[in-house]
Amino acid sequence: MEEYEKLLEEAYKKVKQVDTNSIRFELPKIEGHFEGKKTILTNFIQIASHIRRDPEHFQKFILRELAASGQREGNRLVLNIKVPSAKINKKIEDYVKEFVLCKECKKPDTELIKEDRLTFIHCLACGAKHSVRSKI
Repeated sequence: MEEYEKLLEEAYKKVKQVDTNSIRFELPKIEGHFEGKKTILTNFIQIASHIRRDPEHFQKFILRELAASGQREGNRLVLNIKVPSAKINKKIEDYVKEFVLCKECKKPDTELIKEDRLTFIHCLACGAKHSVRSKI
C-alpha cells in the first residue's frame, strides 16, 4: 500500500494544477467609430462568433436594447444613432448573461434550442436547461 501512495504522490506532482479562480471566458470589447450621426461597430461579427450566437439574433437584441435602427454591412453593424461604446458594451454583457452563460455553472458552453414557441438555453458542460425570453 505504501508503494501505491508513493506512486500516487509522484503522479500528483507531475499533473498540472488547474486554476479554478480565473475566468476562462473573456468578452471582447466593441470596436467602432462615429460617422456623422451614425455609429459603426467594426467587430460585430467577431463578437457574435466569439459568443457562438447567430448574428441575426444578437443584432436584434442590440437594436432593441439601444432603441435604435440599424443594419449589417458586411462584418459591421451600422447604428443610425450616436451611442457611446460603454453603453454598447453594457448591452453586450446583458446579452451574454441572458443568452450565453449557463445559469447553473456559469460556463459559456451553451446553445439556444427552440421547442415549439419557447426558447431554451442548453448547457453542454453540465446539461442544465433553462428558458429564456423568446421574443426579442
